[in-house]
Amino acid sequence: MAEKDLRINGQIRVREVRLIHEDGEQGIMSTPDALQLARDQGLDLVEVAPQANPPVVKILDYGKYKFENEKKVRDSKKKQKLLKLKEIRMQPKIDEHDLDFKSRHVREFLAEGNKVKVTVRFRGRELAHTELGLDVLKDVLARIEGEYVMDKAPAMEGRFMSMVLSPKAKKG
Repeated sequence: MAEKDLRINGQIRVREVRLIHEDGEQGIMSTPDALQLARDQGLDLVEVAPQANPPVVKILDYGKYKFENEKKVRDSKKKQKLLKLKEIRMQPKIDEHDLDFKSRHVREFLAEGNKVKVTVRFRGRELAHTELGLDVLKDVLARIEGEYVMDKAPAMEGRFMSMVLSPKAKKG
């Protein structure tokens, strides 16, 4: 739950609350009594489960609680790996050297941990020979030799034929 949804101290407007103490023991008491208990300790009364009946509150330092939650969110964002989708475009009448060059780029992108969309663009009458584009995509697959997992098999999308590859999961 977001901190913005949490009610503290005077914002809690119910008659009774379930108070959880630091030692884990809990009990139901009136809100003004729980609020007074928190003030006596120099801490805040924070509603942690407003949907419960009666709502669950804890006595804690709200500033510290908020800081700890933000720290957890930051740490979880650090651990996430952002996958980028790189695109390599070519044409059905691609030269052998160019195909080598682009295949090497596909291999490099996969090694960096990125997904790669390999696209063949058809112009004019080339659309009548989509099998040439399929041959080019198969040739790319043969040149990068098993360093990939195919997410999307070659398919036509308007004037383009494309496939999506992602890197093989590393064991470790």
